[in-house]
Parts: sequence; structure tokens; C-alpha cells
Amino acid sequence: MERLWTPWRLEYVTGAASNEAAECVFCEACGEDASAPLLLYRGACVFVILNKYPYNNGHLMVVPFRHIGRMADANSEELGELIRLVRISEMVLTEAYQAHGINVGMNLGRSAGAGVPGHMHVHLVPRWQGDTNFMSVVGNTRVVPEEPADSVNRLKPIFQKLITAG
Repeated sequence: MERLWTPWRLEYVTGAASNEAAECVFCEACGEDASAPLLLYRGACVFVILNKYPYNNGHLMVVPFRHIGRMADANSEELGELIRLVRISEMVLTEAYQAHGINVGMNLGRSAGAGVPGHMHVHLVPRWQGDTNFMSVVGNTRVVPEEPADSVNRLKPIFQKLITAG
């Protein structure tokens, strides 16, 4: 088995670990008086937000409002809306970016790699044939060709259209 060493992530990982007493980034982002510039859609129990530290442009997350760490803690209404918004997010990313594929995943718990271990969320990362993930390894650089504000402007209207369409 080969190892992929990512020492540039140590500062982020240890910073997140030592900052547990701080407000949860998701609870902050979905609060009533919070101005969330990366917010794409606000549902009844779940919201969709762009990742502040994306792997690719369009990298978004589907997050319950309630601060719960595991799927086992979610109620049926939350689970239903979560999977519905994951489905719609897939459709939005495909329409907006013509993604060749999409990574969809969850990291439940710190040892599973959760950056925010107490507040579960689903990542959707658009992928393209020949995308530039090698840059992280060789150049200590992520290539994200679109500004977050431009991603919001591209994705929000498609969410509204697909949500309205049912």
C-alpha cells in the first residue's frame, strides 16, 4: 500500500482539533442572524452550503440545522430532507458544471476524518476526467478555478429552479 503524505493539512487539522470550544461553523452559518455568503439553499431541517476550503469548485455540503453527530441521531424528517437535497445537489452540480462524476461522502466522528465531528454533513465534490488533484501533492497547491461568490451565483438559481420543480 502506498501512502499519500499531506503535511500541509497538519495546521488545519490540529487547529480544528484545538478549537473545540469555539462555535460550530455549521451552527454559525445557519443561525437566524448569521450572514452566510456561501449559503446556497435553506430548507426546513437541512441547508446546503459551499465548502469554505473546497477540493474543487462547486464542492458543497448538505447539513442538518440540528447539531447532531451521527445519522442515528437524525429523525425521519431530517433524513428525508437530507437525502432529497443530496439528490438535488447532484443534479445542480451536473447542470452547472457538467461534472463527469461526483464524490459523495460523510466522515462521522473525528477518527473517521470529520473536520466538524459533532455536526454531521454530506460532502458533494464535482470531478472531471483529468482534474488537477495532483497539484496538491506536487505543488502544495489546490487549483480551484472559480471564486466562491461566482459559484454561489452559478448554483443558487439552479437550486431554486429544481426545488420549485419538485
